[in-house]
Amino acid sequence: MANRLAGERSPYLLQHANNPVDWFPWGEEAFTKASREDKPIFLSIGYSTCHWCHVMEHESFEDAAVAAALNKDFVSIKVDREERPDIDRVYMTFVQATTGAGGWPLSAWLTPDLKPFFGGTYFPPTSRWGRPGFIEVLEKLASAWKNDRKSLLTSADDIVEHLRKATGSDGQEPDRAPVAGKGAIDVGVKAFVSTFDRRNGGFGGAPKFPRPSELIFLLDAFALNGDLEARYAAVETLRAMAIGGMRDHVGGGFHRYSVDAQWRVPHFEKMLYDQAQLVLAYLDAAQTTGDAFNSVIAEDTLDYVLSDLTSPDGGFYSAEDADSLPNHDSTEKREGSFYVWSAKEIDGLFGADAEVVRRRFGIEDNGNVAADPHGEFRGVNIPYIAQDIDDIAARTGRTGDEVMAVIGTVRQKLYDARAARPRPHLDDKVITAWNGLMIAAFARAARVLVDSPNRTRWRSAAERAASFVQSRLWDPSSKSLLRRYRDGEAKIAGFCEDYAYLIWGLVELFQAGGDKRWLDWAIALQARQTELFFDPLDGGWFSTTGADPTVLLRLKEDYDGAEPSAASVATRNLLVLSHITGDASYRSRAERALERYGPQIGKVARVMPFMMSNLVQWHGTPLEVTITGARDDARTIALEREVAKKHLPFAVVLFAEGAAPSAMVCSGSVCQLPTSDPAELGRQLDVASTPSRIILS
Repeated sequence: MANRLAGERSPYLLQHANNPVDWFPWGEEAFTKASREDKPIFLSIGYSTCHWCHVMEHESFEDAAVAAALNKDFVSIKVDREERPDIDRVYMTFVQATTGAGGWPLSAWLTPDLKPFFGGTYFPPTSRWGRPGFIEVLEKLASAWKNDRKSLLTSADDIVEHLRKATGSDGQEPDRAPVAGKGAIDVGVKAFVSTFDRRNGGFGGAPKFPRPSELIFLLDAFALNGDLEARYAAVETLRAMAIGGMRDHVGGGFHRYSVDAQWRVPHFEKMLYDQAQLVLAYLDAAQTTGDAFNSVIAEDTLDYVLSDLTSPDGGFYSAEDADSLPNHDSTEKREGSFYVWSAKEIDGLFGADAEVVRRRFGIEDNGNVAADPHGEFRGVNIPYIAQDIDDIAARTGRTGDEVMAVIGTVRQKLYDARAARPRPHLDDKVITAWNGLMIAAFARAARVLVDSPNRTRWRSAAERAASFVQSRLWDPSSKSLLRRYRDGEAKIAGFCEDYAYLIWGLVELFQAGGDKRWLDWAIALQARQTELFFDPLDGGWFSTTGADPTVLLRLKEDYDGAEPSAASVATRNLLVLSHITGDASYRSRAERALERYGPQIGKVARVMPFMMSNLVQWHGTPLEVTITGARDDARTIALEREVAKKHLPFAVVLFAEGAAPSAMVCSGSVCQLPTSDPAELGRQLDVASTPSRIILS
């Protein structure tokens, strides 16, 4: 029989609708039951494409004995962390503070008034891998609630008070400091360069996550200071990710992260926010280096999003799962089944050309997966770029042209063969924040990749998504955003990140297309975001409005993780809006936000790389490039091409319709003479944007 989750829209909650656990969604019905029956709450937080969430469901939540224990002694609540990041942040902060680690599924036990007293992440059904068994944990906590409740309640009160102080949620005004100088940028760069993996790319060891905020900061730092080590670390990391198994070489797009140091073995889920940010990073790298490799990867990723993560109405879906059925006769999903290949399959598909394909993608008879601690990928291959064209030609006795001809057929053949397999689950909810990131990526691509035949298509994709959000998730009467749309329902008041990311996307779209309505909406959203989330006491941004009393802590989040923090993106938006509009109040508020971190920010660059990128923006010389002309005029496009060649993180690019194509470069209050000559425009941009120094090491 279905439980209460059957009435929800969240794909994650619906996945648990037929569990024997008596699940509740987050809400008063569950809280009242816990109080009335004097039971603690078991809170489980995850998301629909989370591999270990699936594992814990299958092992524990589908098990009748585990369900009986939960139903007897606890009130069980399920939360989709993508719908309710506010709830997730509170209890993730608790779990990280008390265990030193975090992740999903998140498991927390709460008092009926929602204060946490015990928590962790994934628990196996019985003790193994150094983790206590879930059923044992339930028994001990049920006993403690009955026999030692006073100490549990005291502990819960102490923990919440400690978290309030540690997270700045206690309302105390912090000390103010001046905005950090340029020296903090050098300190931040060194923090990354010192941990850069020169053999494999990335920073530190396994697992490795694609954290585009880091790479954007390093490329911005090079644009300001000419730090060649910063550029090298960013560019080589992007290359390593693109040729490794973390990228889907058949269908495009990137998986969530790599479990090994070589970027070979991914955790196979695909998240919209990763695709968006990586496109932005590859576009920056394409401009910085002039290497078309980076633009090809950006284009390929955009193609994946258009093909597999775009709704018929233009909104962007959230994610694809890591797990799928190995074949249509299977009943149990496995991670990566959709993406891996046996050597036998490759030989059967390519016949006499199989050796070329094997060498290109690292296909081995017994599989190519070394980093496989649980034996999940025994005997299978994860494609990665193993050998270049010349190596393959030399080892197979074929010419380079012959090898290229074979490789040119590989992708479509593999794609068609893979299409016959059961697809992974698609999380088809539309999240406002993530759509904002993807709008920014499509719009930036339309501005940077001037000569691509897909340029108009990308601009259209950004506009359709913006229109989708505006028509379904924006209430103009209350000037408020909603966070999630799915199956005809828009729900959940928007969080700070929803406003920040969407503003970012709209400002990029304005610069890509020149339609002022997107700028006007961005300005309206910025005013509303400031009203709802800005804390003038310390210049920070709250993640939530504080209107929901069931969310214990009104947190400010500074960590730029898989997604940049709302505070970092909001600060970037303020700097750009100040530049576009000339309104000094935007820059003043950005200054207040940067003052919050003071001169020591460089020492924590690994924690907040996107805020460090804002510091680079603060110290950079602002440029304004205005291009006038007819949109499809070849002379106008030639001027756009000249601008697009250069990585100009301190510039805003404005377009105005006009009969005679021309461009004007302004720096501060000083403008160069307008020019219609692309070469002269390039010279002016070079003079205005050359780094102040070149740092060799």
